[in-house]
Amino acid sequence: MIDRRSLIGTGAMSALALLAPRMAWAKAETDKRFVFIIQRGAADGLGTVAPVADPAFAGARGVLAADFDGAVRLDAMFALHPSLATIGGFYARDQALFAHAIASPYRDRSHFDGQNVLETGGAGAYRVKDGWMNRMLGVIPSGEAKAIAVAATVPMALRGSREVASYAPSALPDASDDLLQRVTMLYEGDSQLHSLWSEAMSTRKLTSDLAGDNGRNAAATGTLAAKLLAAPDGARIAMIETGGWDTHAQQRGRLGAQLKGLDAMIGALQAGLGPLWADTMVLVATEFGRTVAINGTGGTDHGTASSAMLMGGGVKGGRVIADWPGLEASALYEGRDLKPTMQLDAFIGGAVASHFGVDPKRTMMTLFPNTPDTPVVQGLLRA
Repeated sequence: MIDRRSLIGTGAMSALALLAPRMAWAKAETDKRFVFIIQRGAADGLGTVAPVADPAFAGARGVLAADFDGAVRLDAMFALHPSLATIGGFYARDQALFAHAIASPYRDRSHFDGQNVLETGGAGAYRVKDGWMNRMLGVIPSGEAKAIAVAATVPMALRGSREVASYAPSALPDASDDLLQRVTMLYEGDSQLHSLWSEAMSTRKLTSDLAGDNGRNAAATGTLAAKLLAAPDGARIAMIETGGWDTHAQQRGRLGAQLKGLDAMIGALQAGLGPLWADTMVLVATEFGRTVAINGTGGTDHGTASSAMLMGGGVKGGRVIADWPGLEASALYEGRDLKPTMQLDAFIGGAVASHFGVDPKRTMMTLFPNTPDTPVVQGLLRA
């Protein structure tokens, strides 16, 4: 016989399974930590690490260029968005570097296709059926440590033949806000179930709104990831999904809030890891960049090249890596986008190979099977 509490409890746990980030575990025997943060929606690399000394920058970016009035200069060409104060601190301590004019092999403008290419490591959308992070588990030492996805579902980058425990894809649609509100009211009179439900709702907010609560949600996500990575028998590989980077309108305020959230997340991750930061690498990348010129609604549209970040205690930071193509009209890709001059695959391959001390060629063959002969970007870590 099922009483009311059991029935509600079953329903609550089913709802929790839908709402809470699902944990994907796989084995890897290493003390090193690796975190991949994906920026879904095509983050504006020019609005993150701005080429303020490029003669065409201010004219093309219009009001968006004003964010960099008085911003911290990274070198003679680039300045960092003011919302990235913590990451700027890592850069000043030589623990963060930026790669610019960088792109995956994808050259069209679909978010879904671009993210698929970024996460699978393929040369085109849906040509590879598993993710480069899952295949990475076959390159780095395997053993008892684990990989984990702090995400609503196990993302494509972590799917594949390597064991990812508790992955349970659901065909059920997302719950509506109205339904969630009604369930919240139903549980208000039950102290035990209301507590469980409130915790699930809070966790849901962490991964769905990077800019929410003035960055505190994002910071909580970083703290959570640090706890999972710091445990002696915990995860060693993590992926964190962030959304909200598709800034077609009113980009100035929106991008600033997004970057503030990202900054808070990575700051909380570093603080939570403490001395383990020395053996941690954090990679931040997006599926493609945005147009050089601002559009009529104060935003930017889908582009090609963007910027990427690499942070950690061993990173040879304090520099921007770029073969800068320039922003004058004749230098743009298809007359509108920042031209790619660095392969994101080679950057990721170089980061993974150097961090885990594995063969660069084997790393590229495994993670990016369609470009196995591409040399990795070298020198990303201190000797």
